[in-house]
Amino acid sequence: MAKPKPVSGCSWWPPSHGSCRRSPPATSLHWPNTNAGFRQSSDQRSAPGHSQASRDDPRITRVGRFLRRTSIDELPQLFNVLMRDMSLVGPRPHAASTRAGGRLFSDVVQSYAARHKVKPGITGWAPVCGWRGETDTEEKLIKRFEHDLYYIENWSIWLDLYILVRTVGAVLLPRNAF
Repeated sequence: MAKPKPVSGCSWWPPSHGSCRRSPPATSLHWPNTNAGFRQSSDQRSAPGHSQASRDDPRITRVGRFLRRTSIDELPQLFNVLMRDMSLVGPRPHAASTRAGGRLFSDVVQSYAARHKVKPGITGWAPVCGWRGETDTEEKLIKRFEHDLYYIENWSIWLDLYILVRTVGAVLLPRNAF
């Protein structure tokens, strides 16, 4: 029997044109098909396919900007953790069609799928080390990928606890959130 998907109790907020969303499907053995979350942008798309949000993205609403800056937009993902589709700590999920420097992530880093050996997380080694936010260049993607691999290869309960403690600091003093 299929596992039921979480239902989030999000309220409608006029400036945001709706406040609940489901992310694009992730393609992996361990990665969730959908993620609960808050909608931070209008439905306008500047280009075909999925494009990442950027610091001054006109699609992001005022409410969405606040949700992203304060990381409140991550709270609905706790439903995914409770449903065992995600972990608290692990590589951050990305939509399969996301690009860095105009190239698909999997084209930039040939072993990109290695990140999918573990469940994605709400937080991870890369974000707490400053590799959070837009991945618009190949260099940023490679650094994020290197940090994800470090986490996978060096996993321990102590590393997870350390990341969770550092996450609190990153949320209170954000550097790359927008």
